[in-house]
Amino acid sequence: MKDHSEMIRVDQAGEFGATRIYAGQLAVLGERGPHAAEIRGMADQEEQHRAAFDALMARRRVRPTALQPFWSVAGYALGAGTALLGPEAAMACTAAVEEEIDRHYTSQLEQLEQDGDDPELADMISRFRDEEREHRDAALAAGAEQAPAYPLLSGAIRLGCRVAIRLAEKI
Repeated sequence: MKDHSEMIRVDQAGEFGATRIYAGQLAVLGERGPHAAEIRGMADQEEQHRAAFDALMARRRVRPTALQPFWSVAGYALGAGTALLGPEAAMACTAAVEEEIDRHYTSQLEQLEQDGDDPELADMISRFRDEEREHRDAALAAGAEQAPAYPLLSGAIRLGCRVAIRLAEKI
């Protein structure tokens, strides 16, 4: 079987980062604030994704990214910062992150399909991608595109996600 350590490492880092983004959003918006129930539901799913990747990393002896402490702070700051701009900006953050994760997971699934030797990982990524798409769609339905400077905000967050993905694969 081909070594998919980089895929597993970056996906676990991304799921960890997502849990921190939602923690930052909830800290600012509150557990009863706008979209709190949606955010809490998404956060719970991200925690399940992270736990599944943690278990896979342990079984396959994949080291975590050395950048995890940075992702903890950066994810929380991104979530809190966008929530400070308002509930629509928090949803814009979610939509942007999940759009990039959808692209990332789709690319990984194409690679796994070519390799054809890791159905466990392919199944996990496929299931999680479907849930990430649901998060993106929920964020858009909740007014993400009404956030101040939405195209700029979304573009900056998506660029940051692409950079984070590349770094977490290697470091």
